[in-house]
Amino acid sequence: QVLLVESGGGLVQPGGSLRLSCAASGFSFSSDAMRWYRQAPGKGRELVTSISSSGNTYYADSVKGRFTISRDNAKNTVYLQMNSLKPEDTAVYYCHTPHGSGYWGQGTQVTVSS
Repeated sequence: QVLLVESGGGLVQPGGSLRLSCAASGFSFSSDAMRWYRQAPGKGRELVTSISSSGNTYYADSVKGRFTISRDNAKNTVYLQMNSLKPEDTAVYYCHTPHGSGYWGQGTQVTVSS
């Protein structure tokens, strides 16, 4: 049974930082890519960043230079370090693996507001 559990969301002021974590289980974590998506109120879900099994990364233009994705295969965990946060980064952030038919975490709320 594949399970993805996100944590680390919260309320932060503009310019602040947060680190999200996604703990994975039920599949061979080190063999699969991992992704972070987000969904802002009233908008569709968008791909923020991804990391391949070999460590290659992709970032959406909107977060490039501010967000960093990383993975710890020993802990079956993927991280999203978010710096210089802006109000437009406010969204529910979801962890995703394309393993099999694809699986999603439950999401964690990130609110950037003064």
